[in-house]
Formats: sequence, structure tokens, C-alpha cells
Amino acid sequence: MYQKRFYRDYMISQGLVRFNVTVFESDLEIFAKCNLENEAKKLLKQYRAEIQEYIDRHPEFLTSLLPIKARDNAPGIVKHMCLAAEAAGVGPMAAVAGAISQYVGMALGEYSDEIIIENGGDIFMKNKTDKHILIYAGRSPLSNKMALQIRGENKTVGICTSSGTVGHSLSFGKADAAVVISRDTLLADAVATAVCNMVKDGNDIEESIDFAKSIHGIDGVLVIIGDSLGAWGKIHLVDPGDL
Repeated sequence: MYQKRFYRDYMISQGLVRFNVTVFESDLEIFAKCNLENEAKKLLKQYRAEIQEYIDRHPEFLTSLLPIKARDNAPGIVKHMCLAAEAAGVGPMAAVAGAISQYVGMALGEYSDEIIIENGGDIFMKNKTDKHILIYAGRSPLSNKMALQIRGENKTVGICTSSGTVGHSLSFGKADAAVVISRDTLLADAVATAVCNMVKDGNDIEESIDFAKSIHGIDGVLVIIGDSLGAWGKIHLVDPGDL
């Protein structure tokens, strides 16, 4: 069932063209130097087809909540999802939104040297100027009270969010927001799911952050549950009112 991405009402990026590409469940909000809607839709269909065809042959890829090994003949995106899931200890579909964002985004880099793709709260970005991501954490009193600053380093980065209280995605935790940063968007997506699953109350924040820290390739993590917050790594928070 489609759910309106209300948070997109707050999304702006000066100097970039904004457009949307939607194919079935995949709903990408994209910012680039020019309108690449046709190219993005073609790429989205391609990567969705690769994943769906693999699922048709190996249904456990869709349903497993634990890591599984990709077959030798699996498409690259499927193998990448399995590796990210293995690192996080979750099922491969926990990385699907990050996978679509990164693979479409990397391919669109041929046409635009700056790109932002948001897919259900998971973001792939290559930015030359500083960007700020408002942190929505459901009913937490900290929701929308801070923004994450992403430095304009002209490098690719993934910023992924999982929540046990917001949205329809499966979660075994109660974190209002678990935000993970990595150069690998698939890894960020899978680890955000794992971190969120670990958090049942504020006492779990430290352990969940230690878990994320232990995974090679994770650059930062932020966890919010109720009025409690914990963070580690490249987490630069700013007051949205100062932007």
C-alpha cells in the first residue's frame, strides 16, 4: 500500500533539479544537475528486474530474516545485498532500499556529478556542498529538532534510517530512529535495521551503538528512542533553526 512521504515536503536542494521515479513499490525522489527521469526509470526497472528474477528462482532471498549466501550466478546487486546482510546479521532484503538507491545513483553519476536519491528514508548522495538532513523520529520529543550535516566532500555516502515506530517496514525493535552512515549505502541500510532491532528501551542504546561500531565500513550511528539519544562517529548535528 502506498504511503505518502510527507517528509518530502521539507526537501530542497539549491542548484539541483528535482524529479520522482516510481516503479511499483520503488519510489525514488531524486536531485541531480539535470532532469534524468528517463534514465533513472530505465535503471530502476533494470535493477528491480534483477532482484525479482532472483527471488523467483530463490524465494528464500525474499523471506529470510537471517543472512544467506548468494548463488555464484547471482547478479551483482544481489551479491552485494547478501554481503551487507551478512555483516549486519539480518536478511538480505533489509538492504534492498539502499541497494536500489546506490546502484541507480552510481549509474546516474555518468550524467551528473552531484546526485541525491531518497528511497523510503534511505539516502544515497554524492555532494560537493554541505547538505543537511532533518531527523524525523516519530513521536519522540527530539523529532525534527536536529539535522545531520553531511560535508560536501564530493564522495559518495549512504545515510539510512530504520524505525520501530514509524512506517510499515518489519522491525523487532522500538527505536524511533536508528540512523547509520557508511560509504556503502547497502551496508548502512542493513546495519540500521539491525541496530533498530536491538533497541527496546533507552538502556539498549549503548549496546546497539557498540554493535554498529564493530562493523567495518560504518562511519557513524545515531539512535533515538523517546527522549534518549546516543551517537558515535561522523555524526555532526546542527540546529535546523540555524539553517
